Amino acid sequence: MAANNNKKLIILTAPSGAGKTSITHFLLNKFSQLSFSISAATRQAREGEVDGKDYHFISVNEFREEIKNDAFVEWEMVYEGKYYGTLKKELQRIWSLNKIPVLDIDVKGAIHVQQQFPQTTLSIFIQPPSIEELKKRLEARKTETPESIATRINKATYEISFKQHFTKIIVNDVFENACKEAEETVNNFLG
Repeated sequence: MAANNNKKLIILTAPSGAGKTSITHFLLNKFSQLSFSISAATRQAREGEVDGKDYHFISVNEFREEIKNDAFVEWEMVYEGKYYGTLKKELQRIWSLNKIPVLDIDVKGAIHVQQQFPQTTLSIFIQPPSIEELKKRLEARKTETPESIATRINKATYEISFKQHFTKIIVNDVFENACKEAEETVNNFLG
């Protein structure tokens, strides 16, 4: 998929629990020219999630088949047996509507997409105010076991070490301030 200068992309990335999905929704509500890029995932849908809206929920076998067919712009096995990825056809779908895809993806995937579209990508890294605060947020979700929280905290510490790879770093300490900063950053990118 060749980079085309008018095919802009916006990526939001962060450690799990830093608030990237909430900030992504804020931006999508603010800018009509943005469209959410629906990732493919092999995990089960969480309560309230809708297939084809929040994620394209597919089986591990289907996902591996798509990898063989070079159907992804990026993909990763984020946790053991849990694959996530951005389908090329999803970006094409959004561009065909003359909109800008907004990718809410993990750090490795974000770096990979940026490398493929270096001239047309705005990448925003959402950083938690601290690892302690991130742990509190993950515990407050009540969807994680102590073991999975520990895994996510270890991964978050590693992911934060890559923050300099992104166009903009926003510390999500006060949610409203982080949203305002994200909005200004996107406004500048859209020109």
